[in-house]
Order: sequence, then structure tokens, then C-alpha cells
Amino acid sequence: MTTNIMLAGVGGQGLVIMTDIICEAAMKDGYDVKSNDVIGLSQRGGMVWGNVKIGKKVYSPNIKPKDGDILLGMEPLETYRWNTILKDSATIIMNSKRFDPIPVQQEKKDYPIKEIKRLKDKYNTTEINAFDEGVKLGKKQVANVILIGILARHLEKLDLTPINIDTWKEAISENVPKKAIDMNMKAFDLGYNYKN
Repeated sequence: MTTNIMLAGVGGQGLVIMTDIICEAAMKDGYDVKSNDVIGLSQRGGMVWGNVKIGKKVYSPNIKPKDGDILLGMEPLETYRWNTILKDSATIIMNSKRFDPIPVQQEKKDYPIKEIKRLKDKYNTTEINAFDEGVKLGKKQVANVILIGILARHLEKLDLTPINIDTWKEAISENVPKKAIDMNMKAFDLGYNYKN
């Protein structure tokens, strides 16, 4: 059995390091892992996305439509954009902090607020303003580690490919600046224990 995780966000949110942490934690716990990232638009604040597949043996990082187990949305619009990749029984972990794309800023397009709200009716959804929670901890950049904490809990709860908490923390410690390790540990714990 594999766990298929889709990550979606906008440029500058740290999707690549987030993917690295997930992959490293899974490998440290003995899983086979395949991943890919599409980051070409990242410098312009455009959409970025990536796939992570975790299991005993994984042959390709690509996730087919209707085959995703978890969508880790770093921004609501990007979460909505990629929900078609999910199985009917899938889980969404969504950062509710909006980063409006240029067409919305220029009032050429509407932000799909109603459509995003409907995702909660369709999927098991955990929503958190990870950006604001990160600021409360001392740095907005720890928002992604909060989301990773929520992901860690869901992997256990759903009995997909659970990863030991100490392994997660080791992978995080190896991928963040040394001076920010304590703050990132608090961010992980906040996410892991978050209920909504």
C-alpha cells in the first residue's frame, strides 16, 4: 500500500523544503519514497505543486486523478485547484491564509470562496491559519512545519504510512536553521495536537 500526498501552494511558501522534510522522515523510518516538484512559477508567486508517494515499494512519484490520499494545501485557492486529484475518502489539510493571484488583485477574477468552503462537505478537512499561528510562535516561516505536524497526526490516525514523531523531529531539525530548531519543534507540536 502507498500513501499518495499532493502538496500545493504558491511560489515563496517553501514547498520544496516541505517536500524534503516529508521524504526524509519517511525514508528514515524505512519507507520507499518518490517525489517530484513543479516550481517553475515560484519566483513570480505563481502556483507550485509536488507529489510524494510513500510505501514499501514505490515506482513513480506521479499521482493519478482520484488516487490522492492527502492534499496538503498551503493556500486555499491552490487547495481547491488540486482537489480533483483526491479519492472520495481523502483528507485535506489546508492553510486558510489567502495569497490572492494577480487576476484577483486586479479584480478580473473572483476568489472562489464558496467553492473552497464546499471542500469541507466533500472531504475530511482540517483548516488552520498556519501563517498567523507561525507569527504567534515568532516566525511566519514555521507555518509549513505546523502543517507537517497535522500531516503526521493524520498519517497515524488514518493508519496509512505512520512515521514516528521522533523521526519527524529529526528530519525537521536537519532541514531548518539551527537557531530556529526550537521554534520549529513548537510548530510541529502545535500542528500535531491541533484540533478543529
